[in-house]
Amino acid sequence: MDEFTKAGAEFQKVSKDGFDATVRSFGEMNKGFQAITVNLTNYYKKTFEDGTRAFEQLIGAKSVEQAFEIQTQYAKKAYDAWMAEMSKISEMYVGLARSAYKPVEEAATKALRKAA
Repeated sequence: MDEFTKAGAEFQKVSKDGFDATVRSFGEMNKGFQAITVNLTNYYKKTFEDGTRAFEQLIGAKSVEQAFEIQTQYAKKAYDAWMAEMSKISEMYVGLARSAYKPVEEAATKALRKAA
């Protein structure tokens, strides 16, 4: 009966460690998603402001050539900003995955060491 009690206590300890790692992992995911959301919100706000400014410039264009130039500059700037933002967001997602996985990895390593 003593071995059964020991095994039950060890199972509880491993389960608690796993649960704690999961909670920490979700906490890291939450922080990461919040940072990504803030970043995207700021990007979309700036994009809206840039689009509004370009539209105002288009309204004031004196010729078709000037309107074309305004539109071309806006499109290039918007594309460059989009590519930079998506690169940044991709890096943030990679960081989020690493941060969220770390507590689980540590708990698994700890459990494997105890089992060995």
